[in-house]
Amino acid sequence: MSSSNKVLITGAAGNIGRAFRQYAKDAGAEYSFRLADRSSDALSAVAQTEDEIMTLDVADLDACQQACANVSTVIHLAADPSPDADFYSSLLENNIKGTYNVFRAAKDQGCRRVIFASSAQAVEAYPLDVQVHSGMPVRPKNLYGVSKCFGEALASYFADVEGLSSIVVRIANFVSDSDALHGASARDLSAYISPRDLGELLLRCIETPSIKFAVFPGISNNRYKRMDLSDAREQLKYNPIDDSFAILDGLRNYSR
Repeated sequence: MSSSNKVLITGAAGNIGRAFRQYAKDAGAEYSFRLADRSSDALSAVAQTEDEIMTLDVADLDACQQACANVSTVIHLAADPSPDADFYSSLLENNIKGTYNVFRAAKDQGCRRVIFASSAQAVEAYPLDVQVHSGMPVRPKNLYGVSKCFGEALASYFADVEGLSSIVVRIANFVSDSDALHGASARDLSAYISPRDLGELLLRCIETPSIKFAVFPGISNNRYKRMDLSDAREQLKYNPIDDSFAILDGLRNYSR
């Protein structure tokens, strides 16, 4: 049986895992965390004193079963995030097999919900002048995006057939340091999500009840938006604060 407030984060030592763990602490979120990643050294730099840490290779199903034991919610971030990743040498093990193993283990261990970190790359082949809505068909532009489409389909299967609440978040242009917006393309600005907004989005995904399956965009309240936020606003009450275009205007004014 799952612990009512324990959250497992796979890939916790990555940029998003680090940012979310810090946001949850700052927000006073009343959860206990199990942080899992391949690198124990990297985890030590992320973990708060009260956190449980464990090394995890998501390509190992038995290890995933152990990681999901006594957990309520799984935030599955672990993956090869490169748009240029090779299918056979990386994506097959890390993004395909690893994602299946996490969902399989979460269901077997009685977890309440899996939050799957998908990517805007799952729909990136849409023209840039088309705003993508959550209900539109997937349209990946690279094999990394294809691997995320597989994860989205897997989330739908586990929700509809095996009864595991599953939420897909298509995380777009996550930028931990706003200074990196200098020189960003219009597309990257429209797909921007700040650490604060992503942290709040993931918390809303953990806390919002009665969602069987849903797909939400992972972007901030940008002046121009690569993906439509209507579903996230309505179902999650997600109200992002940051706007990449306003941030960039501020950076330009400051540098004058």
